[in-house]
Amino acid sequence: MDNSPTALFDSYEQDFRQIIDSIHLKLDGEGKDERGEQRRAALRRVEMELDEADEMISQMEIEIQGIPQSIKPQYQNRLKTAKGDLVRFKKLSKDIHSQVSRAELLSSGRVGTPTSDEPYGPTSDRTRLLAGTATLDDGTRRLQESQRIALETEDQGAEILMNLRTQREQIENSRDTLRTADTAIDRASGTLKKMIRRMYQQRVVTAAIIVVLVLLIAIILWEKVFR
Repeated sequence: MDNSPTALFDSYEQDFRQIIDSIHLKLDGEGKDERGEQRRAALRRVEMELDEADEMISQMEIEIQGIPQSIKPQYQNRLKTAKGDLVRFKKLSKDIHSQVSRAELLSSGRVGTPTSDEPYGPTSDRTRLLAGTATLDDGTRRLQESQRIALETEDQGAEILMNLRTQREQIENSRDTLRTADTAIDRASGTLKKMIRRMYQQRVVTAAIIVVLVLLIAIILWEKVFR
């Protein structure tokens, strides 16, 4: 298992590229020629894959926080490129959705035959067309609202990641302070032990001097008394 700090980022990026390739194939490759229900089913799959790609981007944003500063810029560029690809394919998907919806509305609107009295076709067809246009506009508004919420969520996630990074730096600084304090305590403890050893040594030397003096006094007294 690769334990390098970039391993997870590389893995998420590889998954993202595979998803993007699949989306490209459905929107602008072989799936471009599909029609009707097949095309709608392909677009639904694209929506799910876009959500998966968005999740991969979020994971890459998390992993890039732990990459060493010396190589982080190149990974930031790769993340920026991935985000640009995701935005581009989201826009392409939205445009194709609109084209398919308009094509279906126009094809259904051609069912009625226009007359001189009703230049826009039968009333029922015109009503259906207006209702379909309203539905399309409503869907577009909902999609725009979803994108706005997604952007706000992304900003909040980035802010949370920044707060977590700041907290991690604070914890690391506290840890360094504790290490410094431990080192200072160890040095103070060593100095105190040396002082205690020297005190005992001085006591021994003082006791030896006293013993020698007592012996000298005893010798002097013995000489005076017995001579």
